Formats: sequence, structure tokens, C-alpha cells
Amino acid sequence: MPRDYPTILDLVGGTPLVRFQRINAGLEPLLLAKLDHLNPGGSVKDRIGLAMIEAAEREGTLRPGGTIVEPTSGNTGVGLAIAAALRGYRCIFVMPDKVSPEKIALLRAYGSEVIVCPTAVEPSSPESYYSVSNRLAEEVPGAFKPDQYSNPANPQAHYESTGPELWEQTGGEIDVLVLSVGTGGTISGTARYLKERKPDLHVVGADPEGSIYSSETVHTYLVEGIGEDFWPTTFDPSLVDEYVTVTDRDSFITARRVSREEGILVGGSAGTAIWAMLQVARRFGPETTIVTLIPDSGRGYLSKLYDDNWLAQHGIRETREQAPTIEELLRFKREEEAEVPELVLIGSGEKVSHAIQLMQRYGISQIPVVRHEPAGSLADVVGSVRERGLLERLFGSPDTLNEEVAATMDPPLPAVELHETVDAVYSDFSGGSAVVVAQDGKPVGVLTRSDVIEYLAHQQSRPNGA
Repeated sequence: MPRDYPTILDLVGGTPLVRFQRINAGLEPLLLAKLDHLNPGGSVKDRIGLAMIEAAEREGTLRPGGTIVEPTSGNTGVGLAIAAALRGYRCIFVMPDKVSPEKIALLRAYGSEVIVCPTAVEPSSPESYYSVSNRLAEEVPGAFKPDQYSNPANPQAHYESTGPELWEQTGGEIDVLVLSVGTGGTISGTARYLKERKPDLHVVGADPEGSIYSSETVHTYLVEGIGEDFWPTTFDPSLVDEYVTVTDRDSFITARRVSREEGILVGGSAGTAIWAMLQVARRFGPETTIVTLIPDSGRGYLSKLYDDNWLAQHGIRETREQAPTIEELLRFKREEEAEVPELVLIGSGEKVSHAIQLMQRYGISQIPVVRHEPAGSLADVVGSVRERGLLERLFGSPDTLNEEVAATMDPPLPAVELHETVDAVYSDFSGGSAVVVAQDGKPVGVLTRSDVIEYLAHQQSRPNGA
């Protein structure tokens, strides 16, 4: 009698549940993680890829020889591509440009077409990966857009698989569920199943800083595949009892810790969930069981969060104590440039020629402009004179020398507080050439990118950091 062998699709789900042994040092609860990166496509999204295709086939919206068009940060695309490969569908995936090169290459390896769109645009922008996927779904003959953000098969897949698996694996002994939130499908479907069986289950949504779910101000962030800038209909927020907002730094450093201390190579979204889990665990005792889920592997991020240079380019250091403070940098600058005043300012009513004289005298390339001197607070700083801007104006009109600074000044330099670290204000330095340093809201100095470079080079040149 012939044996019944599975296909790759039969292997989706049924992922193991393991306990953490080292990263939870000093915490009393039992901490468990469901390893959904062990699905055949490498992520939790394998569950919904197959479910959405099967639902479309039943409804007749996806027909033989059709084309699947989907916006994805990578993992949903892989889940769809695996099922599509066995069922003969063409795939076109639209991705934001912040995704790792490995993910783009992976989708192409499955035979899919990939279109990359800018991340830093509004969802309604014609350039957003949501809008581009909508346009393709309308223009490509026989196209079907699963749309994981609105497809009910997304949370239903977790209601039918992830939730029951966790209930069985824990024997119903699960007190807290901590999951990172993206489309909301995983947390909605899983929590709904588990809360039907245990109404007092405490559900925590781990959310990137800058995501709409838990941040007052929505902005871009580096973690991939989770958080949103709009509310997907696949997400049922009533099932979430609490949110924990997690920074990019905490997500990435936690992911690296899990890989080194637990031997589980995880992605940034897992770092987000596990960091939140560790914070929540501080409030509970040894009788509590807390469960999270590893959405994907770190293999897709070797060129990003596991690359020290990439982290450094984004102002992230693995050891927070290593990051110099603004005060340390300013002190170093003053020691190196003893002949330069601590703070050079110019009044808005002064002539441009005077600003140039100050720049030449002290060898500086930008000066904060104030309403009056001395400046009592940052509110008195109304603009800045910058070498590049002056050069452009002088080329355009030699009479600029006799104009008042107020008529030619640039916007004020960004302001940072003396006690902050360079990591915390990295974007201020990377976005411009200089910042105003403030102490209790009063300007006390100016730092440039060159000052930061000189300080770091000096520290690295000292023997053993002495």
C-alpha cells in the first residue's frame, strides 16, 4: 500500500513551543515562545498565505492561471508564493523600500515579481505600496489582491490554527499573551480563540514607536512587518488589554540577545514582542505563564539588525552606556578649541558682513541668530546663518553683505538638551550640519557633525579607551 507523503503546504502550522532559559534572568513567570519562524516559508505569515488563497478559490475571485498582487514587507509574500507555486499562480509583490535585500531576493527566488516603493509617504500617496498594489490589481488581467489588511481569512487562520495550538501546547495554562501587532490578524484571531476559553487572559500588543496603535505621533521606524500608519479592518483592538511601545533600539538589541543567549535567531519583530514580554513579566509572579510568538527568523536581517555597521549608521549602539552624552562632546570641544567662545551668536539686526567676520575669526561655519543678546531661552533663537546658504546668496547678489541677517537667515538649527546622548539625537546630526545645545531650555553651545566625528575618533585612538 503506497504511503501518504505530505506536500510543503501540509507542513504549515504545528510549530513548537519552547521556554526561555537565560534572557528571563531575574524574572519569576514562566516565559514561553512559539517558534513560528519554523514554518516552511520561515514565518507566521505562511498560515495566512494559504488560507487567503483557499478562501479566494472557494469564492471564485482567484481563478486558474490568475495573478496574485499583494503589498507586503516580505513574509506574507513568501506565504503566498509557496502556495501559488504549487497551484500555478503568478505573483506580483509590492514592498516598502525599508525591507532587507534578503527579503526581496527571497521573493524573486520563488519566481515572484517585486516592485519596491518609498516608505516615507502617506498611505494615500500614489507612490505608497498600498496605492501601487491597488493600481496593479485593477490593471493586470485576472489579478486578485488578497489584501491581508482587510481579508477576514487572515485573523480566521489564527483562530483556527495558532490559538488552538497554543491552548493544546500549554494545556490551557496561559495567563498572558504578548504579540507584536502588524495587520492585527495574528493577535486578533489568536486572542479571540483563547479568550473564548479563558476570558481573563491578559493580551498585550507590542507596538513599534511611531505606529498608530500606541504612539501619539505617527512616524517612520526601522522594524519591519509590524505596526501601521492606519487601522486595518483585520485588527480587532477590543481584544487587546494593553499596549507596550517599543523603540527600534530595544527591538534590535533584544533580538540580538535572544540569538546569542537562547540560540534562537529571530527577526526585529520578535525582538519587539520579547522586549515587551520582559517588561510585562516584571509585574507577575512564578505562578504566571506568559507566551509570545516568534514571527520570523533573523536570516532575513543579516545585512541589517545583525550588522554592526548598519546599526551604527542608524545611531544604535548595543551598549547604551557607551553612547557619549552631548555634555561630554561639548566639554571635549571646549578643551580642544579654548580660543573659541562657548557660544557665538549674532543678532537678527546685524549685517551679514558681521556674521562673515565672526565665522572667519572663530573658524566656524554656522551661527545661531537671536532676537537679542544674551539669549535667555531657545525661544530667542529665531534662525541661523550657515556658510552654504551665505555662499549661494553672495553669488546671487553681492549686496547681500549689507543686508540685515534677518533678511537672509536660514531656519533655526535643531536643539538638543545637554543631558541627552548622541544616540538619542542621532537624527538631528544626520539631518543637518549642526545643533544648538541647550541646558534647561537655554542655549549654551553649538555642536557640529565634525565635532562628533573628532570626539569619536579621539576616543577610539586612546589606548584601551583610557
